[in-house]
Amino acid sequence: MSLIRSRGNRDTELRLITVMRAHGITGWRRGSNVPGKPDFVFSKLKTAVFVDGCFWHGCPIHATWPKNRAAFWLAKLTGNKARDRRVNRELRALGWKVVRIWEHELRRKNEVRLLRKLRTHLSPRCP
Repeated sequence: MSLIRSRGNRDTELRLITVMRAHGITGWRRGSNVPGKPDFVFSKLKTAVFVDGCFWHGCPIHATWPKNRAAFWLAKLTGNKARDRRVNRELRALGWKVVRIWEHELRRKNEVRLLRKLRTHLSPRCP
């Protein structure tokens, strides 16, 4: 478990940056003061984009449950999912659209589906 980083795992965010730049998706910022700390913010569209790791956020396809300290990990990972739902509700109550992208959606074989998902939510900004 020590190999799974909870912070500073920029590979997933950098992959999304590469995809967005390659396809002309503009208008995003990182490190904004929006509640929930989204990974990317399209402030003109009031859209927050989160890139969720399959382990940390309980991906229905790829999530794993560690056997060591199972009670700790169950509480930790279910707490993360509850926080994600709470942040979604809070942002939507403030008039924001929320887009959650799973880590596995960033694979090259899923790029067309990822672009369709992004364009659905960002249509005024996308070519």
